[in-house]
Amino acid sequence: MTFDRISDLIKGKAATAKPIGGTLKFDLDDGCIYLDGSGDTNVVSNEDKDADCVINVSQDNFVKVIKGEMNPTMAFMTGKIKLDGDMSMAMKLQSLLG
Repeated sequence: MTFDRISDLIKGKAATAKPIGGTLKFDLDDGCIYLDGSGDTNVVSNEDKDADCVINVSQDNFVKVIKGEMNPTMAFMTGKIKLDGDMSMAMKLQSLLG
């Protein structure tokens, strides 16, 4: 899956989800996806800004998590997903991506 397709997918899911109450940044191979859920709605862009939580993951592994082919907890425990910052923000992703 291309970076643009992943970004569009996140934008679509974020548009219908409740605001996450903070900011997240997905740092992928070909760029980043910034999700600002600190206001009344979730706003997604490809800006490289500071976030409450930064999730570093390869695009391949991110797609596997989205498709349900990889357990995100196991991916984190084995170092395939790395988090920097507020882990509670990352925990809110399950409702967003589910």
